[in-house]
Amino acid sequence: MAYAYLTLLDVAKLNGQDQVVGLIEENLNIAPEAMMFPFRPIKGTTFSTVVREDFARPAFRAANEGTEPKKSRYANKLVQCFYLDGQLEMDVAVAQAHDQGEAAALAIEADGMMQGSLLTLGTQVWYGTTSSGDAKGFPGAVSIVDSAYVLDAGGTTATTGSSVYGVKLGDKHVSLVGGNNTVFNMGEWRKQTITRSSKELTAWKNALEGWIGCQWVNKNALCRLKDITADSGKTLTDALLAQLLSKLPANAVPDYWFMSRRSRYQLQSSRSATTNNSADALRFAPLPTESNGIPIVVTDSLLDTEVLT
Repeated sequence: MAYAYLTLLDVAKLNGQDQVVGLIEENLNIAPEAMMFPFRPIKGTTFSTVVREDFARPAFRAANEGTEPKKSRYANKLVQCFYLDGQLEMDVAVAQAHDQGEAAALAIEADGMMQGSLLTLGTQVWYGTTSSGDAKGFPGAVSIVDSAYVLDAGGTTATTGSSVYGVKLGDKHVSLVGGNNTVFNMGEWRKQTITRSSKELTAWKNALEGWIGCQWVNKNALCRLKDITADSGKTLTDALLAQLLSKLPANAVPDYWFMSRRSRYQLQSSRSATTNNSADALRFAPLPTESNGIPIVVTDSLLDTEVLT
């Protein structure tokens, strides 16, 4: 049985955040990162961890001959959470005009903010503080991945690139982190006077907020195939993913491949068609669910418009 970890949804349930739980359950399908990445709540908004970078290794010796003492090599890493802030407001006149009442109108608006928050989270996981992410958020995979674990697919058409990431999940590998022992917080809707164009009106106000980060503490837990395009010979194949795996240590096999829908289609197209026995006719290869024995997760958070590097 595969290991199971607490996720963002689990923590929200354990904290009794009923409104947040309902919203997450409705919208998790749009951001698999939120559903699949382990989620670790912490007391504050930062923590330090120690990473063993090399082991102490013994040596063989002859009788009556000594050996030198050895030691492991360690490094400290700081993991930080950043404040995600989704402000909500709705004119009471607009809320009252909804045919199912004010509560329904406010619930729809909150649902949209949760969807947007999960999409923002998914994008930040991969693109971090680059122009495709948010400069005020946590670092993403694109800047964290070790250069030794990056393979270039060789695409040449500008701004049509995509990436596939192999990720190993867990507390000692990659996981999401929630500051102040929580996940997203949403308070009660409240009426207050707001100003628009120097004129006042009464509106409903709320916010979806929380401290969130991502820990990338083990360099062997992440690899990247970059510059996948639609150029001939530069699309995704099982052979390229196998070549990427060859860069990793033998015991550092990813748990999942994360890729875009276009990349999955390219992988499907690269595979041999199967025979329909009843008609002896060729049909399209089945939709890929794994490559090189590693399950595939499709996410819209990975773009097909990346700048080639």
